[in-house]
Amino acid sequence: MNIKPLGERVLIKQAKTSEERTKSGLYIPKSNSERKEGTIIAVGAMNDGRPLPVKPGDHVIYGGYSSEELEIDGEKHIMVELKDIIAMVE
Repeated sequence: MNIKPLGERVLIKQAKTSEERTKSGLYIPKSNSERKEGTIIAVGAMNDGRPLPVKPGDHVIYGGYSSEELEIDGEKHIMVELKDIIAMVE
């Protein structure tokens, strides 16, 4: 599937995180305060038409609560606004 974000949005493939379990086998949910990271798959454009300062293939850390989770080709992705990207991982 080919997706092109509109506006100042970025499509990110979320990095896989390991689930934590207690010794008795209970799963511990990840909190929203943990670091969220992934790889950029597709980018939109600035409102004035200029390219965004990130590109597909960049590894980024993102935050924020206003995002859309998507499942594309059986894998978890997230659509975030450019302002929610905190840093690039080099």
